[in-house]
Amino acid sequence: MPPPPSNGSSSRTPPSPVRRRRRTATRRSARTGAPARPPPGCRPTNSASAGPSPATFGSGGPFALSVSGLDGIRVHLDPDTPDARKIDLWKNGTTTVSKTVNLTIPAGKHTLRVDYVNWTGSAKVKFTYAPRTSATVDKVAPLAPTGVAMAYDQATGKAKLSWAKNKEMDLRGYRVYRRAEGGAFAEPMTTTTGTSFTDATLPVTGARYHYVVRALDQAGNESQGTAEKAVTTVDRVAPGVPPGVDITDTSEDGGIRVGWTAVTGASSYRVYRAASADGTYTRVGTTDQLSYRDASAEQGVTYHYRVTAVDAAGNESARSASVDGRRRDDTPPSAVTGLTATPTEYGFELNWDANPTPDLARYVVYGGVLIGDEEQQVCSAGEVEWLSAATTSYEYRTVPDGEERCFFVDAVDDDWNSHFKWTREPNVVVATELDITPDV
Repeated sequence: MPPPPSNGSSSRTPPSPVRRRRRTATRRSARTGAPARPPPGCRPTNSASAGPSPATFGSGGPFALSVSGLDGIRVHLDPDTPDARKIDLWKNGTTTVSKTVNLTIPAGKHTLRVDYVNWTGSAKVKFTYAPRTSATVDKVAPLAPTGVAMAYDQATGKAKLSWAKNKEMDLRGYRVYRRAEGGAFAEPMTTTTGTSFTDATLPVTGARYHYVVRALDQAGNESQGTAEKAVTTVDRVAPGVPPGVDITDTSEDGGIRVGWTAVTGASSYRVYRAASADGTYTRVGTTDQLSYRDASAEQGVTYHYRVTAVDAAGNESARSASVDGRRRDDTPPSAVTGLTATPTEYGFELNWDANPTPDLARYVVYGGVLIGDEEQQVCSAGEVEWLSAATTSYEYRTVPDGEERCFFVDAVDDDWNSHFKWTREPNVVVATELDITPDV
């Protein structure tokens, strides 16, 4: 319940903030020396008034107005209005007289005026007013707090809520409520007698939260909530680790491609590379796709990769498990040159120049016969032998019977790239066998 500004209590002065004036002159009877009594309907000359003065009663409700006096006193609530109330103890007596009136006072400001007299020469009067705070009597809720402000510290993740002090005389404190975006207010976060509250329990997830403040009186009545104040928290929660990381393509065209499965909340992914599984990983690229091609990977070198997910706030996940891949060489060796086929008594002696391809792995010897007419003949040959890269000669054995033969040698690298299979343009050599068939 809201308060009047203060509660005066004095034998000589009415309650603050009521301001009073007092006159001390008295008239006495010449024979008796007793104070003169005023004619009916007239105020004595030794009387005074405190007020009228406005007092704030907040949300209003049940109040107790108490008056006592040895001399005369009248208390007026909202005098000269249709709703005027009065407590009248305007008596010249020898004993103190008291009276208490229970009133339900509407919310807002009301005028109080106190009239008093010092017939006994001491002006022994007293007036007090106070809210009635019993839960069975007071059913009037306080006014909602005003002046609510919100401040959010991104460095600490704390939100500070502040508000103006309520003017209820029976105020117990304030309750602060919080809800997540889309949720409902439930139990209060705190009850405080102060005019500010710092929330240090906000999750730093980038979510939005709403606050209201409600006033609470001694009877347990709670005000309406203030207008909501909202805050969007800083996001410090990283997304999950990308699953399913694997090498999806090792072809030379563009490099090694690494792929993975999507992560909820991720806006991009970072790809890291190292020379060994437990080595130092350096970021080689960022993408918003679910794969990345490492174009800087060198042919024939094995690399190790790990991937992280990054959200819109820049939070980065832990790195994935390492996967390794080697960029495949899609460039075939150069053609074998210098091939000669020398007829021998056992067939042919084949010789060729060493192939300069750095990653040469082997030679494949092809032998066959020419087919077709004389104007357009082709060498119909099949694989005869695989030889090491260090070999540049081969003995082709057959029965020398004077037939014409064709030969070529193919170069193959360690990624199984074949010059012949890539180009279909071998350097063919044709030779005729010796004819050592016995005459019949």
